Amino acid sequence: MASSPIPDCFLDAPPIAAEVARGVTRLFCRHDLFAMCEVPLPNGRRADLMAIGAKGELTIVEIKISRADLLGDQKWTDYLDYCDRFFWAVPQLLAPLLEQDRFLPQDAGLLVADRYDAAVVREPSTRPLAPARRKAETLRFARRAARRLSAQIDPSLGESF
Repeated sequence: MASSPIPDCFLDAPPIAAEVARGVTRLFCRHDLFAMCEVPLPNGRRADLMAIGAKGELTIVEIKISRADLLGDQKWTDYLDYCDRFFWAVPQLLAPLLEQDRFLPQDAGLLVADRYDAAVVREPSTRPLAPARRKAETLRFARRAARRLSAQIDPSLGESF
């Protein structure tokens, strides 16, 4: 069975969003970070990508593909309580907009990506999660990943998450 080069959770997304996600995922894999897309958070938000590193560090990536989507985003700071590091991931054309103060360039990292790869333009600051939050989020991440893998074995399981 052939697999799609685009993650299933991005199949309904605009093609460029799926391409940005693919490029970021490739970059992260080279840095021993492994990501899942469309990860629900306890506060009702949904992270476009959430990755976990070898030491348990959690990274959230918010993908933006249009100027209007980026400038209209008022919710992104809600993600900061659930990760150690936060990145914006955008196609090259949007990168200059993320220097505006409202996007906290001193705190938020910036990735420029396409379907083939991504580059770190700006590293984010690291804000370590509290131990209890880290444990809860790591467990939530692991269980979601296991449920998604289980659904590949039995697609009817996918209906429950």
